[in-house]
Formats: sequence, C-alpha cells, structure tokens
Amino acid sequence: MSAENSWKDSQSKDVGVLETHVQPVDTSDADPSAEVSRQKQSLSDYLTILASGFALISDGYQNNLMTMTNVLLKAEYPKQYVSTVSTRVSNALLVGEIIGQIVIGLTCDYIGRKAAMVFTTLMIVIGGILATASHGVTINGMFWMLTVSRGIIGFGTGGEYPASSVSASETANDLTLKQRGPAFIMVTNFPLSFGGPFAVLVFLIVFSACQQSHYSTVWRVCFGIGCIWPLSVFYFRWRMLNSALYRRGAIKKQVPYGLVIRYYWKSLIGTCGAWFLYDFVTFPNGVFSATIISSVVGDSSILKTGEWQLLLGAISLPGVFLGALLCNKLGRKNVMMIGFGGYLIFGLIIGCAYEKITKIIPLFVVFYGLMQSSGNFGPGNMLGLLSSELYATGVRGTCYGISAAVGKAGGAIGTQAFTPIENNLGKKWTFIIAAICGVVGILVTYFFVPDISGEDLRIRDEKFRAYLVSKGWDGAMGEDDMQALADEGIPPSFREEK
Repeated sequence: MSAENSWKDSQSKDVGVLETHVQPVDTSDADPSAEVSRQKQSLSDYLTILASGFALISDGYQNNLMTMTNVLLKAEYPKQYVSTVSTRVSNALLVGEIIGQIVIGLTCDYIGRKAAMVFTTLMIVIGGILATASHGVTINGMFWMLTVSRGIIGFGTGGEYPASSVSASETANDLTLKQRGPAFIMVTNFPLSFGGPFAVLVFLIVFSACQQSHYSTVWRVCFGIGCIWPLSVFYFRWRMLNSALYRRGAIKKQVPYGLVIRYYWKSLIGTCGAWFLYDFVTFPNGVFSATIISSVVGDSSILKTGEWQLLLGAISLPGVFLGALLCNKLGRKNVMMIGFGGYLIFGLIIGCAYEKITKIIPLFVVFYGLMQSSGNFGPGNMLGLLSSELYATGVRGTCYGISAAVGKAGGAIGTQAFTPIENNLGKKWTFIIAAICGVVGILVTYFFVPDISGEDLRIRDEKFRAYLVSKGWDGAMGEDDMQALADEGIPPSFREEK
C-alpha cells in the first residue's frame, strides 16, 4: 500500500502514534517556560492567519489594479500606450510573480516562513513607491519605469503566495483541523478576490475626486494606496514565529529533490497543470475585462466602464464563499472539477452568443461574472488549498511556489495571446478558449489531483519522512529544539507501509 493513498485505513491509530512521536514540546503546567512558549506560539498562530489575510488584500489589489489603469492610460496617452506597451506593463507583474514564487518558495523552506513574509512585504512597498513616482525623459521612458516597478511589486506579490498561504495552512492545521479548508480559503483566496473589486472601488473614488484633467494623479494615487496594506501588517509579521509544523518538519540541509519528485510527481503535474489552465483564463480576463466591457458599453466613458467593472467583480465574489462552504462536504477535487465545469458552461454561452448577448450589457456582465465566480469557486479556491496540503512541510513552500509559478506562466502566456486571439479569431473566441480550458482542467484534476480532505498535515509529514528513510536519506528535519534525525520516532505503521 503506498504512503500517498493509504492514510484513511489507519488515520485514527496514526494520530495517537503521532501524539507520542512528534510532539517534542512539553506543554504541561509543571513546566512554566514550556507553557509560556505554547502561549506565544498560539498567539503567533492567530496573528499569522490575520496578517496573511490582511496582506493578501494588497496582492489582490495589485493583481487587479491594471484593469482600470489600462483604460485610463489609454485615454491619457492614446498614441503612446498601444497594445504592446499595455501588454508589457501588465505582464511585468506576472514575470515578477513567477520569479518571486520560486525564490520565496525556496526561502520559505530553507530560511523560514517569517523571513519570507517580511521580505515580500518590503518588496511590495518598494515597488509600489517606485510605481507611484514613475517618470522619464520621454513618455516611453516613464512606461519602462512603470514596467520595472510593477515587476518588483510582482516579485513581492508572487512571494506572498507560498509565504502567506503555507503559513496560513500550517497554523490553521494546529488551530482548527476540521475547518482548515474553509479557514484557509477565507484568509487567502477571499482577500485575493476581494482585492479586485476593492481596486476598482478605490479607482472610482479617486477618479471622481480628480476628474478628467488629472489622469496622472489618479493612477499614481491608486498605486500609492497599494502600499498601505502591506505596511499595516509589517509589525505583526516582524514579531511572528515560524509555525510549529515548520519548526518540526523543516529540511534545511541535504534536501533530496530527486526523491521529492519521485514521491510527488503526480501531484505536481496536477497542481501545476490545473494552475496553468486557471491562470491562462483568469489573468487575461482580469487584466483586460475593463477593455472588453468598454468595447461593449455604448457609453464608453471611463466612469461608466468602472461602474460595470465593479459589478463584475462583485458577482465573482460569491463563488469564494460557496467554495469554502462546500470544500469539506464535496471534497477539494470535486469542487475544483465543478469550477472548471463553470468555465465550460458560461464560456460557451458567452462565446457562442457573443454578438447577441453583448447587445444586452447587464446580461453580458452577469454571465461574465458567473464565469469568473466559477473560477473562484473551484480552481481559485482549491489550487492554493491543495498545494498547501498535498506536500510535506519540508518542501511545501518549494512545491507550492513551483505550482503557482507555472500558473503565472500560464497567465503571462494568456495575457500575451489575448490581443492576437481577439484580432485574428474574434472577441468571442476568448470565451470559447476559456471553455476549452475548462474541459482540459476537469481532465487534469480527475487524473492527477488526489483528494486529501481532512487529513492532518502531521500525518503527511510522517509518511513523507518514512519514505525518505526507506530510500536511504539520513538528513535531519526540524529546527532548534525540535530538530531530529530523519529516522527518529517514525510511527511503526508508516514503516510497515513502505
């Protein structure tokens, strides 16, 4: 019986064994220092979850800020801000995110969750300040500075995915195991999704205050506001502790990457492939949704486009809550397939009836929003959750970062391909291709993504540790007072499985 699929048969027995073998911290009243340490860890866990959610609003904000900024810059610089420049500025964030997800994913595992989260916060703030101050000898030079600044922001926001998400998952596992999935979604994907309509709302407020004669002020103020959220949680991140799971399961030397791939190859294909398809659809549709709406709306004013864009973002939010509600009842895998099915249904409805449905703007926006809500319900919620659950603590940040980076590569490719698809095949094909991605996403999820709903992350860590030892790995796991050799204290049942 494989270590990947056999946990259900002996879970209750293994939990008891784990209490004996992997709880090295004595929290009894007889040891006051241990009790103080436990209280500090518990407080840090709550602050970590709150800080993760609050900071990820900033990530959602930055990811969606270009939606309206593209429309504004096109109106302000109609001759200079052509489609190639728009795509370059939009893609800069994605390229930065790809690099950030891999680098910070490794940092999470090698150095620690705290160091990674502090560094990503600083990068978002520095990039936001530079974007706000973007200028150049020529207008094109200003766009290049904006491109570089957005790349720096992207490095920070990309790093937030593995840094915040794995920290939230590990702390939720200790605080509320049964509700780990819903809790994780509400502090990760909900802030990310909320950041979209929040960015549009901020834009509309600033735009209404500045009016048409101050376009430059509008987008600069919007970029500057994006620095507030990460700054607001910087102190709490500076004071946080690494999770107990990380301190117990970290692998800082002799990381056996070959064995990691052999053990997790199927799961990696599943999370990487599904995330690629999801971001291939959702990122270009997010970045260019305002452009799509402005081409459909008869009154093409920026304010009117922004109002419809705000409605679109609001319609997409309920999918997050519904996914959080059902992820335990239906299972992560099933919810993700249903979400991809929404791409198929609503993508075909919009694509096949594009000429007719775009004449009824409210109907078009509603179906467009339902397609995006399906993405939030399924892959948007489940990919982050599964990537933080499937992999052992010692390599969780790395595997999460790789999966998310492949996804962002899909987003970059989708963004780059969006305009050529529109120009050569027609606007309706952007939705038909989304439907095709939905079908492929269902297949990838079905064949490559396991469902581990409700499994204690400590059990997955122990099974992975037993696998490494069975293959001859003799490194150490954990840090400080929780460090131990790989073969120390492995529950007998896990040894027998191998």
